Amino acid sequence: MHGDNIAYAYGLWSLVIINVALFAFFILSYLAPVKKREWRSMGVTLAFFVALFTEMYGFPLTIYILTGVLGSRYPALNPFSHASGHLWLTFFGGGALMMTIIHLISNGLAIIGFVIMWNGWKLIHGAKGGLVKEGPYAYVRHPQYSGLFLIMLGMLIQWPTIITAVMFPVLVFIYYRLSKREEGEMLKTFGEEYKQYSEKVPMFIPRIGKRG
Repeated sequence: MHGDNIAYAYGLWSLVIINVALFAFFILSYLAPVKKREWRSMGVTLAFFVALFTEMYGFPLTIYILTGVLGSRYPALNPFSHASGHLWLTFFGGGALMMTIIHLISNGLAIIGFVIMWNGWKLIHGAKGGLVKEGPYAYVRHPQYSGLFLIMLGMLIQWPTIITAVMFPVLVFIYYRLSKREEGEMLKTFGEEYKQYSEKVPMFIPRIGKRG
């Protein structure tokens, strides 16, 4: 039947490749890894987006797992249609209005994340080796990583999967460790100036109502 032909809305590997390539281009442009540990962190980051877009357009592993576990209790008659890939709608309903709200929140977080990363990148390159304490650096010590977290959080809200939900806290921990190493190098370079700055400004999440 014609309905059966359009039931399975995945296997769109060209969209997987295009989306991964776009996100990889922007993230690599703004984070620009150089050292080996930076490339390791970037590798895990890119794996997150490969997993995300693979499940969004290629192979819906999360849906296979959930339908296998829940069986006839799975709340979608056609779990492999693209609309059923939106797990928030599948499990909680809400229709077009909820989908619009989800996309506004998720896309808004992703856009804000890219803007923060761009501002951080611009300031770092403009400083030419100096210590940057203005702009987003007045609110968090690692705004480019904060921006990356916002992008990943936005995509998790838009298209939650089991793999990316597990990977997200792992990535936060990886970048926390990377940030601590970078701060050790900053202390060696800038000494007391950076120590005072780090005591006033939080690492990733700005203080509400306060400025360093």
